[in-house]
Amino acid sequence: MIVVKAGGNGEIDIEAVCDDVAHLVRQGEQVVLVHGGSHETDVISTQLGHPPRFVTSVSGHVSRYTDRRTLEIFAMVAAGRINKLLVERLQRLGVNAVGISGLDGRLLEAKRKSVLRIVENGKRKVLRGEYSGKIERVNPQLLQALLSAGFLPVVAPLAVSYEGEALNVDGDRAAAAIGKALKAECVVILTNVPGLLRDFPDESSLIRFVPADRATEYLERYAKGRMKRKLLGAVEAVSAGVGRVIIADGRTDQPVHRALRGYGTVIA
Repeated sequence: MIVVKAGGNGEIDIEAVCDDVAHLVRQGEQVVLVHGGSHETDVISTQLGHPPRFVTSVSGHVSRYTDRRTLEIFAMVAAGRINKLLVERLQRLGVNAVGISGLDGRLLEAKRKSVLRIVENGKRKVLRGEYSGKIERVNPQLLQALLSAGFLPVVAPLAVSYEGEALNVDGDRAAAAIGKALKAECVVILTNVPGLLRDFPDESSLIRFVPADRATEYLERYAKGRMKRKLLGAVEAVSAGVGRVIIADGRTDQPVHRALRGYGTVIA
């Protein structure tokens, strides 16, 4: 069982990812592919006259403000266009892929963060109407049924709130949560850097191995920006029984195979 997350920053070679995933399936591996959609959502929402808004929390974390209109655009792009183009690519490669989102079958249940406390122009403010959430529960029965029937699930990073609302969730944390629920042998998180860097953005400073019991130390010392979420998800997955998590470069040829051979940062 392998869970692969292909980032949504626009730099990942998604065709190479699909080629690798198809090859793994033909070898008899069970694979779940989780994808992002943030970059393309930014482009299309700007074209639609609703450009993205990024805010800084009181703790200093920068995130997208997901109002209802942004959520609907994200669902259209991620669960619609991106998801179905990935399914199309995999079908052309002979893999019987099925596109779903975490909203379907309550696959991913999350607690809605309806209020954001932010700092803007030096002043603290409260933003309401936020439609993002933190995944608290995975219901893997749908994935297990698809995998048992020989299908490859392709999952868009939407979740459902306990009140039945669609929510935007972090794709890396979604992949880690799915890996935990399925007790995957490996979770591969593909991104636009070689892995965790000791001296960001120097790509030659790759940290090749992070012991799970020292991951907090590495997180505090070396993780910058979105890498913090990737490493957090990795720690959660390994602590819950996933064999290993590999954060690796998705811009290369054969990115999944290279990651499985240890090219990247291995957390175990």
